[in-house]
This record gives sequence, structure tokens and C-alpha cells, in this order.
Amino acid sequence: MFKPPVLTEEEKIAKHYESMGHSVTLINNFRAGNHPDDMEAEQVNHMIDQNVRHLEIMVAKDYWTDEDMTEVDKAIKGKNK
Repeated sequence: MFKPPVLTEEEKIAKHYESMGHSVTLINNFRAGNHPDDMEAEQVNHMIDQNVRHLEIMVAKDYWTDEDMTEVDKAIKGKNK
């Protein structure tokens, strides 16, 4: 039977931070027009909105210490790099 790896709290936080970076990248790319050509504008906006909401939820967590949230904040506010 498969047993998932047991992660420390620090490793879990690092994984969450990494996933936030993926959302930032997607948001920035989609806002810059770098998305699949067959996506309708409504779909693009929906993907952006979902990822912004994910970032808003994650930023509100109380376990962050010294992680740099600059790019996350920019993505939430609608500012690309």
C-alpha cells in the first residue's frame, strides 16, 4: 500500500509557497497574453480569478515567516512584473 511521505511543517510551508509561485507565473503569463490560443477571454479571466483567489487565501495563512510576498502581492493587485 502506498504511503505518502511525511513532511515536516517547514517542508509543507515550502510546498505551499512554491505553489503560490506557480499561480503568480500563470497569472502573469495569462495577463501578458501567453495562454493557449483556443481559450476564450472568459476562460482566461476565470483562470486568473481562480489563481488570484488562491493567492488571497494563502497570503492570509498565519504560518508565514520571512517569505517574500512581493510578487504575490503584485499578482493579487493586478500588476505584472
